Amino acid sequence: MKFVKTGIATFLAGVMMLLSPMVMPALAGDPVIDAAKSEGIVGEKIDGYLGIVGSADPAVQRKVDEINAKRRSVYADLAQKEGQPLSVVARLTGEKLVAGEPSGAHVYDDSGQWVVKP
Repeated sequence: MKFVKTGIATFLAGVMMLLSPMVMPALAGDPVIDAAKSEGIVGEKIDGYLGIVGSADPAVQRKVDEINAKRRSVYADLAQKEGQPLSVVARLTGEKLVAGEPSGAHVYDDSGQWVVKP
């Protein structure tokens, strides 16, 4: 059992090291998204994707969809390279993104709800 835990921890550490340079272009700040985040319209989700908190202007929705498509592509490439499911790579990234959001940001967490980060 200890070997399995060590193996998982090693895999997670490796994914996180690889994740940063590969995912950064898909995570780069966008003025439309940054503004929508600051207004509580858009937030990071624990599954690794952006989400609309309530309703949004169609331009914001298109931008969220565009960024999520880029993220999905990066996650798929990394998942294939690492031999892991896309959902695992996306989730690990989502956890990192949610953890990195500032206080007051809207995040979709494990509870399955949008919450304001303390």
